[in-house]
This record gives sequence, C-alpha cells and structure tokens, in this order.
Amino acid sequence: MTPAVTGSGAEEEAPSPVRTARRVEEDALAWLSAHREDFALGADALTPDGAVNGSWKPLGELARVCAAVSRHTPSPDPLHAPARDLLDHAWRQTGEGELFALLQRFEPFATYPLEVYAAFASAGLRHAGYEAAAASVARTRGWRLAEQDPTRRLGVLAAERCVGVHRPEDVPRLVRGTWLGGLPEPWSFERFSGYALTHVVFHLTDWGRDPDGVPADLGSYLADWLPAWLDTCLDAGMWDLSCELLAVAASLPEPPGQTAACDAWERIASARHATGALPEERPPLEGPCSEPEFAHCYHSTLMAAFAAALTIGRLRAADGTTGAYEDDLEGALR
Repeated sequence: MTPAVTGSGAEEEAPSPVRTARRVEEDALAWLSAHREDFALGADALTPDGAVNGSWKPLGELARVCAAVSRHTPSPDPLHAPARDLLDHAWRQTGEGELFALLQRFEPFATYPLEVYAAFASAGLRHAGYEAAAASVARTRGWRLAEQDPTRRLGVLAAERCVGVHRPEDVPRLVRGTWLGGLPEPWSFERFSGYALTHVVFHLTDWGRDPDGVPADLGSYLADWLPAWLDTCLDAGMWDLSCELLAVAASLPEPPGQTAACDAWERIASARHATGALPEERPPLEGPCSEPEFAHCYHSTLMAAFAAALTIGRLRAADGTTGAYEDDLEGALR
C-alpha cells in the first residue's frame, strides 16, 4: 500500500479524507488498468445461455464507474486519463456499440443491454442504430408492463432517458415504494436493504452528478442514519457495501463531514491488498495476505474508486479553491 504522506520533517502529516481517498482511488485505478483484460467479453456474450453476470455485468460496472470517475475528476488531474482510458477500452469491447445492436435482436425485451449502454451514453459514447431500435421496443406495451421492483424500475427509467424515451411514470410514487423511500426503522437496515438504498440514491442523483435529486426528507433521514450504518458495515468488514455507502454520503445535498469521512477512508485504505485491490469482505480467517480472486474484488475496487472520486469532489467543493485536494493535485502534476 502507499505509505502515509510525509512532510519535510520526520513527522507524518495528519491524515485527511482527501489524501486517503486519493491514495485509494489512485491504487484502485492502477489495479483496474492492470486487470482490464479480465473485463473482456467472452465468446458466450451473445449466446442465449451466456453468463450475463460474468460478462456484461462486470463490463457495465466498469463503464459506469469509469464514466463517473472521469466526470468527477478534473481533466488536468493525472487520474482522469486512466479512468477515461478504461472507459474507452470497455467501449471497444462492445464493438463501439455494435454488440448492443446484436443483443437487441436476440433479446429485445431484456433490460440489461440498455442499462449497460446507458453507462456509455452518459459519457458521450453512443450508437445511433441501437438507440433507435431500443427506443422502438421501449415504447411497446410488453416493455412497459414488465414487472420490476421499484429500485430496478428507477434504473430502467434512467436508462430509457438516454435513448430519448420518457414514459409517463410516477417517479415520486416509485421512490416511496422502495425501502429507503418508506423511511423504515433504522434498525431494520441489513445487507440487501443497504445495496437497495445505495442504488436508489445513485439513480436519483445520476450517479452523484445531481445531489439535489434526493428528496429533502430522504436526505435528512440519510444524514441521521447513514453514519451508523456505515460504521456497522466497516466493523463487519463489508468493504464493498461500505464503499457504496461512502459514495451515497458524497452524493447527498450536504457533503460528508471531515471527521467521519477520515475514519472511514483510513479503514478502507487499511483493508486493501498491496496491489490496490479491495476485497468485497474481510476474509473469515487470518492467514497469508494473498491477492483476492478477480470475481471477489473487482466490484469493491470499482466502488472504492467511485466513492473516492465523489468524496474528493464534494470535499473539494466545500473547501472552495483551497485545501488538501489542490495540494495533492499540485504535487502530482509536478
């Protein structure tokens, strides 16, 4: 792992969430770049019985995170280029959109191709032919009547907007049908509801782009309870969900507090493997520190990069034009 930043003297500088998050983001992007071929679509990507969760899902997650990281990281920043390079690599894996057009013919009513495509479209990578075909299907009764839980429906609606389809759906009603939207008892939080609430926030904020997309009462509820849930997940060694919750914290109307963010990021940084990979969860038994398998660390490493980019961006905005972020960037560019 990257050693703590030191000053001109022998003493180490006091930790800051920006510096720690930056180290995590930097190392995560380096690991992802070194493992880019593990995200490649296999020969079964277009077969009817292909393993979508092992092909399109990882590629789509790579695209979604790298699109967001490149958007939230200023272009002069040295970390912008590797994020954009990974995004372009993922786009080439799709034949620059041609594979989406093929998928549309094979599985016209499957939503996952459109959801993956939307990640690319959000970064300006588009395929006109696929968009036209997807928009035609999305206007059918069969597509609109597909039964989906409210959180998934929010994601599909967001993907539809990327291809110009704006169905007359009652989004506020959908939000209130989610676990988060119902403002449940905070002690009912558990793993499944945790992942559900993070994605509700991601859909409402366009993956951190619009913090004001979170309704005021949900924002207040999360401000009250998110710190406790995050602390619980960190204590349990649930690194993947912890990073998603950190991304939510940085997507809310009020930026994360320095003290709580610093502690959380120090714990995430300590959980990483020396290569920069972050395992999804703490290993059940202490033993030799071997790098986790790709399947057990790629998503958590992506989420670490995503949460770090959002956290740095929000703390930087709260700090104005001065602060630790600019100091780090200045040093990196020298």
